[in-house]
Amino acid sequence: MIKTILLTGFEPFNKAKINPSWEAVKELKGWRGDGFAVEVRQLPCVFGMANRVMAGLLDELKPDVVIAVGQAGGRPELSVERVAINVDDASIADNDGQQPVDEAIVAGAPDAYFSTLPIKAIVQEMRERGLRAGVSQTAGTFVCNHVFYGLLHNTLGTKVRAGFIHVPFLPKQAKDGTPSMPLAEIIEGLRAAVQATVGTETDLAVAGGATH
Repeated sequence: MIKTILLTGFEPFNKAKINPSWEAVKELKGWRGDGFAVEVRQLPCVFGMANRVMAGLLDELKPDVVIAVGQAGGRPELSVERVAINVDDASIADNDGQQPVDEAIVAGAPDAYFSTLPIKAIVQEMRERGLRAGVSQTAGTFVCNHVFYGLLHNTLGTKVRAGFIHVPFLPKQAKDGTPSMPLAEIIEGLRAAVQATVGTETDLAVAGGATH
């Protein structure tokens, strides 16, 4: 059976003209590999609406794997996220002008969920392809984490494997020495993530923690 892989990226936000997550994800539209086919969709950078759109995609496409992708300007590597937390706490407004502070994403739900992707295997595959990559222990508290948490909440108890990857700025976005990554490398990183997920049933037991 062909597995359906859903990749999502975000529209630009905070007055930016591009978002590297969508620039990379859209290049994988129609990609078919050994036993899988990729669907791509763009999410709005809007609290609430982004999760409603994602929930609709889960119903429409019934994917086997969902990898949501977002921009993390300032990070130097592909960040495969480990945990989503149940809080919206925005330091800037979203694209609808909303700026929630200390609000639960899902009232009464658990404080956190862990990614159901094989995050260590993904990082290893990325590194074997010569890419800068690591496990991240925080997805922030903006719309990226909002979507990550909502995705895990909505796939809880199902066979859907789901998670989130943050990507750096593109070189044309970076200023004054801010870390960046060429688009081709980000795309290759997402290819690695899909193939590692499809090819890995049980994640690797290797170190991926942080001291700070």
